[in-house]
Amino acid sequence: MINDCAANEPFVLQVLGDSMEPEFTDGTVIVVEPGGVLQSGSYVVAMHDGGYIFRQLIIESERWSLRALNDAYSGIEIPGASVIKGVVIQKAGRRRHERKHYV
Repeated sequence: MINDCAANEPFVLQVLGDSMEPEFTDGTVIVVEPGGVLQSGSYVVAMHDGGYIFRQLIIESERWSLRALNDAYSGIEIPGASVIKGVVIQKAGRRRHERKHYV
């Protein structure tokens, strides 16, 4: 699905599961910017174990990791920016007041 988009075009994904609750519930639609600015605290889509994962990016000194908002899930160390496929710039909602921008 992600490969069908041009490399620099924003794309949408649907959140599956509860790993990013309470901010992003199962079924939430997110808008991802492939060329977004990476900073600690950003929500990102990254490659992990041969698939895509949605987490919060944490950068401390030279250590990069991905953190779930739901404490039931463990953090994941990553080698750096090379595995990041995009930064979440918006959470879509059915009503205007449910939409939220992250950049």
